[in-house]
Amino acid sequence: MSASGHSRVAPPPRPSALPEEAADRPLTGYAHDYAQGHATGRHRHDRAQLLYATQGVMRIETDAAAFVVPPGRALWVPARLPHGVTMQGTVAMRALFLRADAAASGPAATTVMAVSPLLRELILAACAEPAEWDPAGRAPHVAALILDEIARAAPLSWLGLPVLRDARLRRLATALEADPGSDLTLERWAERCGASPRTLTRLFRRETGMSFGRWRQALRLAEAAALLAQGVPPARAAAAVGYASAQAFGAAFRAALGVTPGALAGG
Repeated sequence: MSASGHSRVAPPPRPSALPEEAADRPLTGYAHDYAQGHATGRHRHDRAQLLYATQGVMRIETDAAAFVVPPGRALWVPARLPHGVTMQGTVAMRALFLRADAAASGPAATTVMAVSPLLRELILAACAEPAEWDPAGRAPHVAALILDEIARAAPLSWLGLPVLRDARLRRLATALEADPGSDLTLERWAERCGASPRTLTRLFRRETGMSFGRWRQALRLAEAAALLAQGVPPARAAAAVGYASAQAFGAAFRAALGVTPGALAGG
């Protein structure tokens, strides 16, 4: 996950409104498949979104944080929030646009959330409806159930990491993103980044609200989730992100994401 930050730029453009976004309905479904590596570029929408994919991993960056969103999880994006999406693997996006009144059911901030089996089926049902769906048909009932499920969905903070501003932290983050299994200590990282361990500790607390160890664990679990979603076996994913014990990896993964690594590997 890219947590290393980016330079400040002018607010991104709002793309031409999609039919699903312009429809006079509380919510609409949006279905589109994307190729590996496709990047949307920085943009924003006037309506809130629930970004969800039945296949592939979405890596989503805002000014404040970077998120890894595998199948079975979704990202709530508030209206008019600048963000960019990069596809890892072939991504089958099945997303929602929510009008302001409907968006009140969701969180105030960008949030990764669990998608229950019921919510998954409801999202697919909404995507099967036209943008201007029939108010006398089944769509209003689907929409009402979706809003209830969104309100009940559990947040998953472990799949999002704050963007790092300090150049020394960005160097460390870039190196760990490339090799999340690295077992270098904070003292060794301090030598590489040109700062004392005490300075790095203070910077991590200031910029992330976490210790270095907790931040690294969050990065490792997010990267493991991406690997699992791409079909990497749990034991290989554990080793790739620095867990010597599959049992320890499984316990940490369940505690953070609420599911076993095998369940996520199954999509």
